[in-house]
Amino acid sequence: MTTSVNPADIFSLARHYRFQWEEAQQCYVLLFPEGMIKLNGGAGEVIKRVDGNKTVSDIVAELQQAFPDAPDIESDILAMLQLALEKAWLEKRN
Repeated sequence: MTTSVNPADIFSLARHYRFQWEEAQQCYVLLFPEGMIKLNGGAGEVIKRVDGNKTVSDIVAELQQAFPDAPDIESDILAMLQLALEKAWLEKRN
């Protein structure tokens, strides 16, 4: 089942994942009991803002402000959230 990402959606990290900066990898990672997922810079910036309180619109606005020169950033953010949802890294809160 594929759920689409909507502007009013609120997500949190799935219970069995932990998000952190990994100094040895020089990137953000998702840790889980079986291993680690290395996130590229953009993915890390998106997941870093997923806190169980911000809507997708809030995250998009925050990243547009942080990276004003990034072309078409909104579609990249939505695609990243969609991927994270499909991979079950995130859980929908609302």
